[in-house]
Amino acid sequence: MGLAFDKCQTRPAHMEAILTGLDRYNPETTAVFQDYVVQQCEDRTFDCYANLALLKLYQFNPHLLHPETTTNILAKALTVFPSPAYSLSLALLPPHSQPFPLSSSDSQPPSQTSDFVESIQKLTRLNTLLESAQYWLFWSTFNSDDLYADLVADVAGFEELVRVRIAVEVGKAFREISADVLAQWLDLRSREVLEKFVVDVCGWEVDKTAKDGIVIRIPRNRENEARSEIKSEHVGVEMFGRAVRRGFEHPA
Repeated sequence: MGLAFDKCQTRPAHMEAILTGLDRYNPETTAVFQDYVVQQCEDRTFDCYANLALLKLYQFNPHLLHPETTTNILAKALTVFPSPAYSLSLALLPPHSQPFPLSSSDSQPPSQTSDFVESIQKLTRLNTLLESAQYWLFWSTFNSDDLYADLVADVAGFEELVRVRIAVEVGKAFREISADVLAQWLDLRSREVLEKFVVDVCGWEVDKTAKDGIVIRIPRNRENEARSEIKSEHVGVEMFGRAVRRGFEHPA
């Protein structure tokens, strides 16, 4: 069972004190929160609750909003998909920065589209591709523009973290998968690098004897195991007694 949403095992004591007290609403703590985002980017941790608290401070104090910190929060959220972290973070951003405005009044004219808004649009594009399991297209899009690399440059091990999350999702859905397909989904074109990742990181088996080429075999787990499920429901007439009686009543 996972931790509660507001818990984080790696959260420092001073951040815990802020989040559980009134200082979480104090604009003067903004710099502390921003430093904490930098720390998360560097040590590959993630504290969604703290990051949302910072975005809420930005919402209350728009003049304090720091674009780079905001895009780093979104980039970090990509590394924990398919959690709701990205959508929750996006919902706290200013209306004009939303990549999918609800109305024309919420959007800026093209001439006024800032680098900040463009960055959010690009990160949201990546999130959409990950959430919809279009992994090959995710990597193709990510590698198509140097701006994507710039947006995640502060997030240590971004590509590796995303690969691990993709592997987790693959492990939930498959018992075996073609090495060629998995290589595209993980953007690992070198067969040697792919096999090392599959064996050392995932703990899966590489089968080179399959007649259809190299196949990656994934151990049985609770998610990918085919199980027959029998559901039985007892529905008694008494549950619908009132409806049945109405059927025989004459209209007034």
